[in-house]
Amino acid sequence: MYIKNQNFFVLGVSKSGFAAASHILKSGGRCFFYEELQSEKIDRAAQELESLGGTRVTGETLDAALKDSDVMVISPGVPINHAVAVKAKTMGKRIIGEAEYAFEAMSPVIVGVTGTNGKTTTVSMIKAILDAAAVKSELVGNVGVPVSATISSAEKGEIFVTELSSFQLESVSELKPHVSCILNVAPDHLERHYTMENYVFLKKRIFKNQKESEYAVLNYDDTVVRGFFPEIKAKVAWVSVEQKTDGAYAQDGRLFYKEEEIVRADELPFSGMHNVYDALFAIATAKLLGIDGAVIADALRTFRGVPHRVELVAEIDGVRYYDDSKATNTASAVSAVKTMTRPTVLILGGSEKGEKYDALFSEIKNSLVVHTVITGASRFNMSEAAVKAGVPRFTVTENFASAVEVAAAVAGDGENVLLSPACASFDEFGNFEERGNAFKKIVESFA
Repeated sequence: MYIKNQNFFVLGVSKSGFAAASHILKSGGRCFFYEELQSEKIDRAAQELESLGGTRVTGETLDAALKDSDVMVISPGVPINHAVAVKAKTMGKRIIGEAEYAFEAMSPVIVGVTGTNGKTTTVSMIKAILDAAAVKSELVGNVGVPVSATISSAEKGEIFVTELSSFQLESVSELKPHVSCILNVAPDHLERHYTMENYVFLKKRIFKNQKESEYAVLNYDDTVVRGFFPEIKAKVAWVSVEQKTDGAYAQDGRLFYKEEEIVRADELPFSGMHNVYDALFAIATAKLLGIDGAVIADALRTFRGVPHRVELVAEIDGVRYYDDSKATNTASAVSAVKTMTRPTVLILGGSEKGEKYDALFSEIKNSLVVHTVITGASRFNMSEAAVKAGVPRFTVTENFASAVEVAAAVAGDGENVLLSPACASFDEFGNFEERGNAFKKIVESFA
């Protein structure tokens, strides 16, 4: 892509879109940008882009700007069926996502990781292993750093460990990772993708451009992911905790890659089967990148996890408080509940994503959860599902702060309080990080 010879239209200028537009303008390209949201942060971003020579598009100038554009770059927060994107498509414009724009601009070695749950932990493990091996790498994508923000500093041969959400995969057309990982597929983001079939289709886009010289790492134990195999041209390495595979697997409390034992499960500084899966994906990816097994083991033994993912916040008066704000769907919340080894008071609820809650409360009924506190915009549908499942003890609150206070009051010495909402955060917070930090702040006030 020759940026100086293209006219770009960036749709959405939050973090990722802003990074792409900034790079375009600093590289000598022409850039129109359009943003519907209004906030002080957006206004500051728009002013900075205008100072770089960008052109802010309004409703009145939209058609003319689209006509003059060659390529539309979509920010991950904007759906592919947005009216402006649809109009650009009907006008014959090329449409790509922010991540793909960045990768075209610098052509790095890409490790792409997608899945419903575990993406952030897995990419963080892979990054930790590459750091331990002194391999130059960047952690980018949905994990927090837009790919476009790293273009100017990228080095030849650098590995870009990239967390790719379904939102980003919506707009993929040319993306081709050297290693792609599909961790698992469970219902999520159905309020945006409408059907499970469409969500599954988007996940498969991570490997659609891969050839026989690339690799795909798949979860053998996930029947949906295993079903992708016939469509994949890349060489496949499997991950399993249920049986020995041609890849990474767990057996008798030990983690292997093919016949090589890498590390014992009891040496890992985290618990839970979901974390074992993440470690196996990291092992398989690292081995495919040529990293020595001993280096992989040392990195995993010292890995401390990621914030807001079953993170121990504090122990106060014998009660342990865990922040799992990143659990924004039911499958993730179920995984967190299964890691608890003591009686647990569970905090659920938030902004709904189109999921049903019957299976969630069936799991809760048969777990160590002794009381559930339900809050947020989802509280009505969740409490109905709790009654239907016969969950014996639950409390409904209107807002998040009162939910945490109720959970603390209910929990006794030797028990846990687990925030694992199974919902997005947008009813009260800007993102799951904000929600997790609010939880921590409230817990700290109990000390």
